[in-house]
Amino acid sequence: MENLVDDCLFCKIIKGDVPSYTVFENDDVKAFLDISQVNPGHVLMIPKKHIVNLFDYTNEDAKKYLQYIPEIANAIKNAFPNVTGMNITTNNGEVAGQVVMHSHIHFIPRFEGDGLHLMTRNNADDYNEAKYTEVANKIKEQF
Repeated sequence: MENLVDDCLFCKIIKGDVPSYTVFENDDVKAFLDISQVNPGHVLMIPKKHIVNLFDYTNEDAKKYLQYIPEIANAIKNAFPNVTGMNITTNNGEVAGQVVMHSHIHFIPRFEGDGLHLMTRNNADDYNEAKYTEVANKIKEQF
C-alpha cells in the first residue's frame, strides 16, 4: 500500500485499523458501504494510494482507479433490482462538501419515489449565448 497517511480515516480503513463493510477490493481500490447510507447500497470507492481529491489525479491515476466505476455501479444495480438510477459523484474540496480528504466516489442508488433531491439548482435563466460562450472558452483555454 503506497503513500498512506496516518491521520486519514480512509487510509486507516485501507490498513484495516478501522472496520468497514467492504463490497469490493483489489490492489488498486477499496469499495465499502458509506456509513450514512443515503439510500440502501450507498457505496464509497477509494484509491489505495492517498490522493486528496480529483484535482490531484494524474492521467495515470485516473486510468488506474476510475476504471472500476462501471463494475461497482453495476454490482450495486444488480444487488437491488428495483434501482432505477444512480448518482455517481465526488466532492472535491471542503467548499464542495468533501469531509474526508482522501479521494472517494459516492455511488448512491436511486429508487423510484425515494424523495432525494440532489443538485437541483437550475440557473439556466441567468445565462444567454454570450455568457455560455464566455464560460466555455475560459475552460477550453486550459487544455
